[in-house]
Amino acid sequence: MIGSLIMGAIVGWAAGKLMNLEGGLLMNIIIGVVGSFVGSLVFGFLGFSAHGLFANLVVGIVGACLFIWLGRKMFKK
Repeated sequence: MIGSLIMGAIVGWAAGKLMNLEGGLLMNIIIGVVGSFVGSLVFGFLGFSAHGLFANLVVGIVGACLFIWLGRKMFKK
């Protein structure tokens, strides 16, 4: 559980930097956890699976970036 939160914070922070999104620790954790789920779904549909720390980071960051992008498209001001 603690490991997932730490991984989510790292993934959310990295995706926030890539997508130019400002946020605090809680937002990074939420984006990271949801993004990791989204990334796992997308890569799973494509027939890929992540094994290992680095691969899970990449999948999570890609998923979090996709999550941020979709959020911006859906709630564009």
